[in-house]
Amino acid sequence: DGTEPSHMHYENDENYFRGYEWWLMKEAKKRNPKIKLIGLPWAFPGWIGRGENWPYDYPDITAYYVVSWILGAKQYHDLDIDYVGIWNERAFSSKYIKLLRYTLDKHGLEQVRIIASDRLWEPISFVMMIDSELHGVVDVIGAHYPGTKTVPNAMLTGKKLWSSEDYSTFNNDVGAGCWARILNQNYVNGNMTSTIAWNLVASYYEELPFGRCGLMTAQEPWSGHYKVESPIWITAHTTQFTQPGWSYLQVDGHLEGGGSFVALTDGLGNLTIIIETMSHNHSKCIRPPLPNFSVIPQRATFYLRGSFCTVETLQVWHSRLDFESGNSSLFQQLHPVNVWKGRFSLDLNVDEVYTLTTLRTGRKCGCPEPPPPPQPFPSNYKDDFNIRNPPFSEAPNFADQTGVFEYFVNASDPGDHVFTLRQVVVQRPITWVSDADQTISVIGNFKWVNMTVTCDIYIEKPDDGGVFIAGRVDNGGIYVRRTQGVFFWVFADGTYRVTGDLAGKKILMKGLAGVRDNAWHTLTLNIQGNSASGLLNGYPLWENVTISNPGNGWAALGTRSFELAQFDNFHVE
Repeated sequence: DGTEPSHMHYENDENYFRGYEWWLMKEAKKRNPKIKLIGLPWAFPGWIGRGENWPYDYPDITAYYVVSWILGAKQYHDLDIDYVGIWNERAFSSKYIKLLRYTLDKHGLEQVRIIASDRLWEPISFVMMIDSELHGVVDVIGAHYPGTKTVPNAMLTGKKLWSSEDYSTFNNDVGAGCWARILNQNYVNGNMTSTIAWNLVASYYEELPFGRCGLMTAQEPWSGHYKVESPIWITAHTTQFTQPGWSYLQVDGHLEGGGSFVALTDGLGNLTIIIETMSHNHSKCIRPPLPNFSVIPQRATFYLRGSFCTVETLQVWHSRLDFESGNSSLFQQLHPVNVWKGRFSLDLNVDEVYTLTTLRTGRKCGCPEPPPPPQPFPSNYKDDFNIRNPPFSEAPNFADQTGVFEYFVNASDPGDHVFTLRQVVVQRPITWVSDADQTISVIGNFKWVNMTVTCDIYIEKPDDGGVFIAGRVDNGGIYVRRTQGVFFWVFADGTYRVTGDLAGKKILMKGLAGVRDNAWHTLTLNIQGNSASGLLNGYPLWENVTISNPGNGWAALGTRSFELAQFDNFHVE
């Protein structure tokens, strides 16, 4: 649902302070130092492919790029990356994977493990079976959205199996049911010992393609409002009572009346059992389709053997997802269960989660004061980008959908435009999904209808360079190429255009503007009802352009191609 800045925009460029991921990793480590960190490329900067949309033609360059990121994480942030992947949901190259292992080892990163191939179980499992060198360098087979199932070849490799991306479901109680079910059944049905949710926190505009597909929601930085959604408390049933490095006990975790259980130990005598009884219709994930099954109320009896036969009591934590009244009970501590002669029984209802554990460390919430109430995006918003030491590389509230827009200091400009926002990606990336051919960053309230957008612009590319401001922008993320709205373009050749789409195919008006490159100009776009007008440097340039659709959307700015350009004194009303 957007782009992120690379640590190497260009071949001779390295910067380990861009974007929010460094901050995010450090915040995670503060909360749990034992948490694991994994790097996985979604896209690569274009220079890696030397003009081809492919990262494996020059595998030494790709390996250098990935290993540089791991070294930078350690050098600049003291972060140890534990695992690294190949290319998200795209092809892998055996030659590249072997070279990546060699490059890691050469830089003293033997402890960094390799996951492949973050797509399906095949063909990676089959290729590992016939290529012993590849088998030797891949530590984990990671599949995406496996539907709790694996394949025989994956089992035959003897490697750890992970669901290395899963969930991706709207974070209401059905999303919580999905997450509860797969957290258990990925192991019970598919022998997977890790399940990773995409995504952690939904902190992007909700109208983007995967709105609220995070474990919790924090999508109003302007108000500070957030919501701890039910999937967070489902997570707690597992993660508050286990740690990375605990082992699953090899039990058949299917319950007779439907549902599942898993049991884990730290190997030091502690035991955690997690039970889920999610019904079919209340636990559908976004993908894959879920075959029918039934779950009924049942009494389950558990027997503790071996070193666990001395356990006398287990702490109990309980959640019940209530789809009738909507009054779900989430992560409540119940009375401990007494284990008598190594056995105990529980009456299980439908759509419940239980954790039974020897650990006494669980807690629901030492929550500070409740979050501020929700507020719409400010209806009058300005940013002059005048910030000397910004805490992040990008301006707040702008959501880049193609390209990267960063704070920039114009050392050569003694005037009004020392501090600006600059689009810095000058070559089409090796894309994951198809980026637009233009760059674009959106901002504001998707429900906006009438608006005035004003921005100072500076085209850096001579001849065919160009920039735009826009309103009623209706799309982004994986659908960015089909984005529509009202786009006001000016070009370095002195012309202007008004189009109904980002691609620039739907031309509503065009003419001469007299704008040139390497000079500042002010654009104003006014949209009222079904009519739009535009000003250049405060004077009317075009008016009475009829707008049919879309009827609402964000404000935006961007460039005609992957080119350098600057923006200043942005204002939307």
